[in-house]
Amino acid sequence: MVWRKPNRELEMNLTPSVKHGGGSQMVWGCMSAVGVGNLHFIDGIMNKYMYLDILKQNLKQSAEKMGILPPYKLYQDNDPKHNAQICRLWALYHCPQVIRTPAQSPDLNPIENIWDHLNNRILKFKISSKNELGEKPMSEWDKIEGNVCASLVKSMPKRLNEVIKCKGGTTHY
Repeated sequence: MVWRKPNRELEMNLTPSVKHGGGSQMVWGCMSAVGVGNLHFIDGIMNKYMYLDILKQNLKQSAEKMGILPPYKLYQDNDPKHNAQICRLWALYHCPQVIRTPAQSPDLNPIENIWDHLNNRILKFKISSKNELGEKPMSEWDKIEGNVCASLVKSMPKRLNEVIKCKGGTTHY
């Protein structure tokens, strides 16, 4: 993923990441205009079955936590796991309205901005153990303010117009 600074569209501003050996923790989370839902830690490599289990365990509970009543609108990217038939069928029954966006698109998917926000909060700590790698994201996730989520959701019409104006190219988001 590339995050560009304002007025630096042509310069590459890459955030280095360590894919192996540096320690990482994959998580699933959700958000709405009122705040964040559950944060679910993922062990191993996520496949469509694991993703379906995460939805079953967390979606309803997260919606209740955020004050959202059924039927839910599920906003997710086009990751192959999300589009697997077993997941689409479950969503059809539990979330008849699924809104899909391109994968890892911060312009069109506000949760990408929440992940960046969470990552910036976690980077302030010197994490030195696997235990801390589980504790810090959870404690920082629960501290994400509702107004951060609200401003991201409210920015969606502007984001969509910007993407259209830029014909799918670089935007300031």
